[in-house]
Amino acid sequence: MDAKLPDKIAADKVPEGQFVIPATGSLHELRPRTLKHGDTFAVFDHNGDAIGATGSTDGIYHRDTRYLSHLFLTIDGQRPILLSSTVRDNNAMLTCDLTNPDLNDASGQLSLAHDLIHIRRSRFLWNGGCYERMAIRNFNNAARHVCIELAFAADFADLFEVRGAVRKRRGEYREPETQGDSVTLAYMGLDNQERRLKLRFAPMPTRLSGDQAVFELDVEPGKTGLIFMELLCNPTEAELPVDKRFFEALVDSRRALRKSASRAASVATSNEIFNEGARRSVSDLYMLVTDTPEGPYPYAGIPWFSTVFGRDGLITALETLWLDPTIACGVLNHLAVNQATAYDAAADAEPGKILHEVRYGEMAELGEVPFRRYYGSIDSTPLFVVLAGAYLERTADLATIQKLWPNIEAALAWIDHDGDRDGDGFVEYGRRTSEGLINQGWKDSHDSVFHADGTLAKGPIAIAEVQAYVYGAWCVAAEMARLLGHARREFELEAKAEALRKQFDEQFFDAELGTYVLALDGDKKPCRVRSSNAGHALLTGIAYPERAAAVAATLMCGSSFCGWGVRTIPTTEARYNPMSYHNGSVWPHDNALIAAGLSRYGFRREAARIFEGLFAASIYIDLRRQPELFCGFSRHPGSGPTFYPVACSPQAWAAAAPLSLIQSCLGLSFDPARSEVSFDRPLLPDFLNEITLRGLSVGGKSVDVALTRSGSGVVVETLARKGDIRVLTMN
Repeated sequence: MDAKLPDKIAADKVPEGQFVIPATGSLHELRPRTLKHGDTFAVFDHNGDAIGATGSTDGIYHRDTRYLSHLFLTIDGQRPILLSSTVRDNNAMLTCDLTNPDLNDASGQLSLAHDLIHIRRSRFLWNGGCYERMAIRNFNNAARHVCIELAFAADFADLFEVRGAVRKRRGEYREPETQGDSVTLAYMGLDNQERRLKLRFAPMPTRLSGDQAVFELDVEPGKTGLIFMELLCNPTEAELPVDKRFFEALVDSRRALRKSASRAASVATSNEIFNEGARRSVSDLYMLVTDTPEGPYPYAGIPWFSTVFGRDGLITALETLWLDPTIACGVLNHLAVNQATAYDAAADAEPGKILHEVRYGEMAELGEVPFRRYYGSIDSTPLFVVLAGAYLERTADLATIQKLWPNIEAALAWIDHDGDRDGDGFVEYGRRTSEGLINQGWKDSHDSVFHADGTLAKGPIAIAEVQAYVYGAWCVAAEMARLLGHARREFELEAKAEALRKQFDEQFFDAELGTYVLALDGDKKPCRVRSSNAGHALLTGIAYPERAAAVAATLMCGSSFCGWGVRTIPTTEARYNPMSYHNGSVWPHDNALIAAGLSRYGFRREAARIFEGLFAASIYIDLRRQPELFCGFSRHPGSGPTFYPVACSPQAWAAAAPLSLIQSCLGLSFDPARSEVSFDRPLLPDFLNEITLRGLSVGGKSVDVALTRSGSGVVVETLARKGDIRVLTMN
């Protein structure tokens, strides 16, 4: 019997404290309707209800607490029939069209045939509130008396409870307070914070209690009755009439959305299906972007990660830097303000380290989960420096880099000292307490780092892509130091980068595998596993040019590239499982970064294959929305991808993936000093014959361009200019 077999079996059991999301049902099967604004998001079913059953994610959440857990609409005691349900292309509003079922009177006789009463629910979020208008129209030829009932409840569950955590104690629920047209539900947490949900209605309900509002309406033939509802989390502002407040908030929300989205360059192509997906990507991106005091920050995803994540924000900013550099500026400034300045083992914090995650719920406040302000990611710190350098290259905004330079130097010092735990030249991770995450790269499942025989690696672990990020950080830091006049620092950083590149090649490249190993474990033994991580070595240029072709071939071979994208782990490896979170699934953001790396080394056609795979998957996805991940089963003609049951959707870095892939295929870059936009050997994927990019900005100037397939090449045409700006094409 294999002596290591017990370790393998034990490895399949999730260790305590890893805060996994239990898969008790499929979010894809439910296809929930999601809305978000600021620190508030909502998840509803297609009727616009929040059923609130065990294991359900439905409800309205504010700062990691579910305020509304149940909302259920009935007409004359029966649930309406769904006609249609959609979120607008700009994610501004959820619209649900419903109609009445056959309704019987007390004697059992048919009193109203189906499809005579139409109910349209229009709903949006704004500044910690949810606003809804219900339009009830009578298509019968006689006046109808209609009874509309809204049942509601607030469980004030912490998001980690919704994710499956079991708490031994909870706070105290207050008695509901009803007053005229409103009812307030409240909860006093063990953290001594009172959380309140106030529901207001117009017209005043016929009956209102702590769990139900009833409206008796008389609607003439062809006429419409209106009901307005407002749900406010922790209300503080003066209250306008509910119907007036609905329209005021609607105008404000649309104006704010237009203002933020107007910063982005626009994309239009010859493929209308892709156009739908691109519009959804941009809309999802700006829905997830939250205004912080330091600037816009893309929250990671709904429903599990609607908060600041360092790694996610940094990668999303890199993916969208060509489209809207303002996001990168906001991410850099926000993470700089929250950079660790002291040691805190419980938070995995060390001086200079960049944030992993922030949580505001009761469990985080009480320390029941370690994520109140948590620093347990190994890659956020080098990625912070990488993004700073990329932002400077894109914008020439040296003033922002000058302001951030102390934070950049602190991050570089962390890489040198606490990041490199044993002084071997590589950056390793290992949690400081048993409560922290075991694996702290982007693949942070407990079983995502393993040896060729499937046994889990023991730390401290030097993961492959982190060394690539460190190399990239030192390279761009050297350039930033040069521009800031720190010549000695420039040469020092250049030397460190070159030494790491050589050492990485010697210890990570495996000629037999044809790629870089996944990691080095705590004994410096290589995890001889093929993985998508190796693609990130191409991203920052740490790979020697002579290695790139082998890495590209390994990534794009049949065991790794499933047709929809590159699997996290190919079929050849011991722990391959296409239904796992990190050991065989396909992640759009991972593929976007791999494609960017392939493009860097001139492998445009391989990048285009990845682009085509993700586009083909989107054809089968509700709303054309790229999910956090999907299963890594092989693509078959006429069939769509297999969906991962609890994937976040929308997810910021997944939404940004198609936008990043455009840049990778077109070889798009910017030179703000020369006011130039360049296309280096542009290549259009097979599903596109033309791409039009409008509002490409550089140095306060902008240009519109069209790229059109011509034989085996691409013709670039300048459509319009604002300012003295040049467009260069290199074939």
